[in-house]
Amino acid sequence: MKTLSTFAFLMIFAIIFISCGEKSSKVLEGKSKKEIISLAPKVPGRILKIRINEGQIVRKGDTLLEISVPEVEAKILQAEGALFAADNQYQMAVRGATQEEKNQVTAIYNTALEQFQFAEKTYQRISKMFKDSLVTGQQYDEVLAKFNSARLQLEAAKSKKDEVLGGIRNEKINITEGQKKQAQGAYREAQVAYSERFIIAPKDMTIETIALHEGELALPGYNIIVGYDVHSVYFRFTVPESKLMEFKRNNEYEIELPFSKKTVKGKLVSVKELAKYAYKTSSYPNYQLGESVYELRIEPINFSADSIEDNFTAILKHSL
Repeated sequence: MKTLSTFAFLMIFAIIFISCGEKSSKVLEGKSKKEIISLAPKVPGRILKIRINEGQIVRKGDTLLEISVPEVEAKILQAEGALFAADNQYQMAVRGATQEEKNQVTAIYNTALEQFQFAEKTYQRISKMFKDSLVTGQQYDEVLAKFNSARLQLEAAKSKKDEVLGGIRNEKINITEGQKKQAQGAYREAQVAYSERFIIAPKDMTIETIALHEGELALPGYNIIVGYDVHSVYFRFTVPESKLMEFKRNNEYEIELPFSKKTVKGKLVSVKELAKYAYKTSSYPNYQLGESVYELRIEPINFSADSIEDNFTAILKHSL
């Protein structure tokens, strides 16, 4: 009987111990996360120089790598030439004709006037002689054609003279100004593209991955460098649908970092349903089949993010 009583006592103690252990183990385990920063070039080119290493901490504004972009350099030269020509066209339109151009159109007009006057006198004489049948019809037609040609040349010379001596036309200025602005835009675009040959750190960050090596081709939009913002941190936990109502947004929770022996207070800022394929990310997937799984995002309160690395183990002190 004594042996049976002892055995019964031990069984009861074991059951109590196991029950207590199960209750105490019902805590939520998660991970610390930092905001991911992905850097990609805007222009294509070959990696010329990589100035950082994986795992290195860089500061905002540091040059991480340089890309060779010879095509952009050629576009800058083309844009400079177009801008130079458009600027001179605009200046010429604003200033109007030079004195040499004025003298030239005046001389052309005077020459045309003399030719017209001579052709007019000749025509008048031939007309009288033709009436008296002293010249043939062929001779009369030739003189008439020369007279009409001289008249048209005089009109063209007069129009050109009026245009040059008449002053500046607003329409012409507006056209050349538009051409100049277009050339300026092309030049600035080429300069911006050329400045993109440097990949600059937008924030203080830890370099996690460098996808390419020197000499390899970098394409626009392809993430060359992936890292983490060193000053950002949040804690990620996953809970099943049946336990979600136990957590409230904006409530504060206590989080333990077991391996760094720290305790952090945090606020639940967002709850997001995970995609179906991500359901197995829960640390303790003890939920019913068909339940949805949600991600809890808890941000620390008054705690330095620099003292926590990415993917630290975190325990949310909340009994499920």
